Amino acid sequence: MRDAGVRRGGSSDPPAAPPLGVFAWLVARDSNKTIGSGMASIELLRRTLERRGWLDDQEHGILNAVARFTPGTNVLAYLAALGWSYHGAVGAAAAVLGGSVPGSVVVTALTAVAASVDRWRAARAVLAVATLVAAVLVLVNAWSLVRPYIRGARLTWTLTSIALAGLLAFAGATPVRVLLALAVWGALTPPKKRRAS
Repeated sequence: MRDAGVRRGGSSDPPAAPPLGVFAWLVARDSNKTIGSGMASIELLRRTLERRGWLDDQEHGILNAVARFTPGTNVLAYLAALGWSYHGAVGAAAAVLGGSVPGSVVVTALTAVAASVDRWRAARAVLAVATLVAAVLVLVNAWSLVRPYIRGARLTWTLTSIALAGLLAFAGATPVRVLLALAVWGALTPPKKRRAS
């Protein structure tokens, strides 16, 4: 744990720690600004803390490596390690709560809204059309990936692979098991190569 707000001398000394209240606010603000990847939140927080002189590249690298190695959500592991390095258990708790509670509240509110709009016929129609559009986009992209493999001698192999996947899915196999079975199928029966013309 470091001295809060005091910059130490010497280039090998770690940067000073921010005051707990400021640290908790910065974590809550920066880790909840992004949508999607936790790595974007980590980078945003790194830039903020580095700009204020409270984090250097070496410490960020170590914390990021530990977070990536730790099972679970990397951003929460990073926040816990960062908070611990500044203020011990209180800092870790403040960082994890600041990084997770605001987003959880927003998701809970959106879920409540989504559950309530299901009562309206127009909202159900919009959701049905959006689902149809998403399904069509997935199928179009799948077709663009499969199309090169369904010509000539590869046609039988590709159709057999698709049938195997469909059969396993219909039998109740999980997506991971379907992918594993297809990997084994592909390793045991590679498609015949095309002849050079």
